Amino acid sequence: MLINSLRLSNFKNIAGAQLDFSPKINCFLGDNGMGKSNLLDALYFLSFCKSFTGATDGLLVRRGEDFAALRGMYFRRGLDEEITAGLRPGSRKAFKRGGKAYQRLAEHIGAFPLVLLSPADMELVGGEPAERRRFIDQIISQSDPRYLDSLMRYNSALEQRNRLLRDENDDASLFDALEFQLEMAGSYITARRAEAVARLKEIFKPYYRAISDCAEEADLEYSHTDYPDGLAAHMARMRTRDRALHYTASGPHRDDIVFSTDGMPVRRTASQGQTKTFTTALRFAQYELLRESLGLRPLLLLDDIFDKLDAGRVSRIMAIVGSSDTFGQIFITDTNRRHLDEIVADIPAAAENYRLWHVERGVFTPIEA
Repeated sequence: MLINSLRLSNFKNIAGAQLDFSPKINCFLGDNGMGKSNLLDALYFLSFCKSFTGATDGLLVRRGEDFAALRGMYFRRGLDEEITAGLRPGSRKAFKRGGKAYQRLAEHIGAFPLVLLSPADMELVGGEPAERRRFIDQIISQSDPRYLDSLMRYNSALEQRNRLLRDENDDASLFDALEFQLEMAGSYITARRAEAVARLKEIFKPYYRAISDCAEEADLEYSHTDYPDGLAAHMARMRTRDRALHYTASGPHRDDIVFSTDGMPVRRTASQGQTKTFTTALRFAQYELLRESLGLRPLLLLDDIFDKLDAGRVSRIMAIVGSSDTFGQIFITDTNRRHLDEIVADIPAAAENYRLWHVERGVFTPIEA
């Protein structure tokens, strides 16, 4: 899959931009805060119908303007495809594929896959379990519509149960109905997470060894609780406890993925370079898992990827990206032109398929590659 061109109007700090992309390497050069990451966020928005920063739709509209518009022209499974999105503060976003609006935005997830590696990924390792659950949920949801539906049903039932707990409602029939829904959706969520983490681990470990030059051994494990007599029965027994807590303290929404190097938790013992190596290998494994399950090459977005990495690890990362047939179209941001030139020089396919833009205050100017 490729995105051939992107047109933006009033998206974040970008007043207007029309970019035609290389099918292989696209680089964006500029100081911090100029709009490089905003361009990547626009690509992310067209794949996931939301910003990777978590900003609400209204905050994506350029200050002083009353709308934002995005248009991406893709080549997917042998066909040209158009994705458009429109945003107005206080209004529901408009999202169309081939000029036709989606009835449910969930139908779009996974159709135009994308993997983003950014500085925010440090939170994936050092942050709360919710970050790691979102990571695995996003991977599975792109290739399994049933999983996404189960996740939405589970979260809806969980929100309703928590509301009953906060209101100190003691209607047993309501609790029974919600706990049955939580068990039905939760059992599928847990099973698919276990499968996905096991496969991700197989792909991840060789990537980590290659980037770290076998300096340490890394691992990941899915941490969850089994309920021998079923989640619904367990929740029924725990209602008194949960009423005191005012929330549901059991279930897949409490799961985690444990990351380790040499048997020690990454979040407590790893250096910044080791953590960055871990997240890079994790994203590469995510990419390969999606390519395997979808039969499409996702877009690969590398936002300021080389910060906190030594020259050796940078070189090994680019050797992986450049020598592998796994990766398709790539977008890279950096603040250093020489750095970008050295990076691209390590990628044989970039010689004839490389485009470079200078970015300043939301303006994208093509420069000699």
